[in-house]
Amino acid sequence: MLLYQEKTERIIGCFYRVYNELGYGFLEKVYENALAAELSNQGFICKQQSPVKVYYKRIEVGFYFADIIVDDKVIIELKAGKDGILVQHELQLLNYLKATKIEVGLIFHFGERISIKRKILTNDMK
Repeated sequence: MLLYQEKTERIIGCFYRVYNELGYGFLEKVYENALAAELSNQGFICKQQSPVKVYYKRIEVGFYFADIIVDDKVIIELKAGKDGILVQHELQLLNYLKATKIEVGLIFHFGERISIKRKILTNDMK
């Protein structure tokens, strides 16, 4: 069984509901706001544009903003457009996981063809 499988399946269900309602063609921020609203309606605790600090030898060297963090357990990275999920998107999500104690990440691509990637990076591997 995958880590947080039931939770991620419910989150993926929210992704499909948003896509079925809005369809293709909106900006990423529109999908982010709609997904955060749907997740909240389903009882999840969501943080949008949450800072993810990056450290080098205990010195803060930069930060990113995670699109959505759900229940402090899952990072969601959203993409919109025609290119689909690219390798750099997967690496971006893995870097978010490395920089946090969160172990599960999802990439949702809102495009003509939707796609989803699940990434797991357990804390013992960081």
